[in-house]
Amino acid sequence: MTDPSGAAPRHDETSPATPLPLVANTGAALAVGMDLRDDLEVPARQVRSWALWDWATQPFNSVILTFIFTALYLTTDVFLPADIAALPDDDPAKVAGLADLASGFGFAIFIAGLVILVLAPVLGQRADRAGSRKVGLLLYTILLVLCMGALFFVEGQPSFFVLGAALVAIGSVFSELAGVNYNAMLVQVSTKKTIGRVSGLGWGLGYIGGIVALVIVVVAYSFDWFGLPEDDGLPFRVVAVGCALWTVIFAIPIFVFVPEVEASGPAAAKVNFFASYAVLAKDIARLYRESRHTFWFLTASAVYRDGLAGVFAFGAIIASGTFGFEFLEVVAFGIAANLVAGVSTIISGRFDDRFGPRAVILFSLVGLVVAGTGVFALHDAGKIVFWIGGLALCLFVGPAQTASRSLLARVSPAGREGEIFGLYATTGRAASFISPGLWALFISLAGAQYWGILGIVLVVAMGLVLMLLVKLPDLRATAPAPTSVARSE
Repeated sequence: MTDPSGAAPRHDETSPATPLPLVANTGAALAVGMDLRDDLEVPARQVRSWALWDWATQPFNSVILTFIFTALYLTTDVFLPADIAALPDDDPAKVAGLADLASGFGFAIFIAGLVILVLAPVLGQRADRAGSRKVGLLLYTILLVLCMGALFFVEGQPSFFVLGAALVAIGSVFSELAGVNYNAMLVQVSTKKTIGRVSGLGWGLGYIGGIVALVIVVVAYSFDWFGLPEDDGLPFRVVAVGCALWTVIFAIPIFVFVPEVEASGPAAAKVNFFASYAVLAKDIARLYRESRHTFWFLTASAVYRDGLAGVFAFGAIIASGTFGFEFLEVVAFGIAANLVAGVSTIISGRFDDRFGPRAVILFSLVGLVVAGTGVFALHDAGKIVFWIGGLALCLFVGPAQTASRSLLARVSPAGREGEIFGLYATTGRAASFISPGLWALFISLAGAQYWGILGIVLVVAMGLVLMLLVKLPDLRATAPAPTSVARSE
């Protein structure tokens, strides 16, 4: 039960039976971080500083991980032995060599995913309990910057491939761990009335930051790197350093202007790292008992978020292989896709606050299923189908992502946001095999690449069905305050 001031009792390992109040007939926890900030006004400078971190770190995802460094440098024939690299592109030995690079990089990312799976919820939980979210964010951001900067030493020779793949994979671990703390800080810079807009602003700035970074790189590429020597992949290595400097410059405001969170319990410092897993297991069981729909939302979102990831992971492949896009067309589509996703994400934040995040998620998932089915059914009509249908997909991806973050922040028990967002990252990783698996299965069964589109659509549709089964309280900004009820153990 809440005390007369409305504050929620804190939970620690010394009092595991202390119940959290619940929303009547919903199973969702009432004592959430947003309740504690309902009457507060957040300075605009804090909101902008928080959102700018998305902009600051996006070049790692868009420039290094997806489009430029990895795709155009690390997995190309630059890292093959000279005799194999000199062979024609269709020579079986060269094709096999490039496949080995791609699979080697994929294996590195797979290992990184396992590390995130194991560490994310525990490190998020410890940050909550010690009151060190911002400290953790600073640490992981610095380590991410160091990984990007170290890519300068990955020369274009076969012996440097392992170093390059390892640095990108390790960087992805630090990026994800930083994201756990960053997402948990959303409740510190928003209220029930603004959380949708604030979340959308951050995600939208991330998309737009990726566009700006990509445009800068493409311009440099178009002008032959402005005369920079291309020996040993120097332009790509300089681009990696540029991404690191970009992150340093634009990440500064969040550490200067956004305050640290308070510790969630006095006993936090006494729990060692490995004991945190036992505490985590108890807290997951407690979450299932006392905030069951939060638990099921984590499950449903893991499925549909894997479908969202598949849209971006295989979008360029579909554009090139199914619709015949050339290199510059793929890059142009990538820029347009990020622009559409960024703008729609920022706008969707207002719909989130007005209609609630669940409505935005469901509407977006329906839109994704319709647009994806259209691209599959009309694939023979040519490139125009992908331009229209593909951009329609991007129109709905961003709103679904940001509304998911907003929803989870709204229902996370107070003082446990880092732990819950750690579980959010972990469940996403646990389900990350579904989209690639159905993509490969549909293509192998049908013998044509465009059938992979249907595999991705099916993943989104499964997530939509699961999300329809998740019942939540009214999370609109203007919703009446719910009535709390006590729950006996």
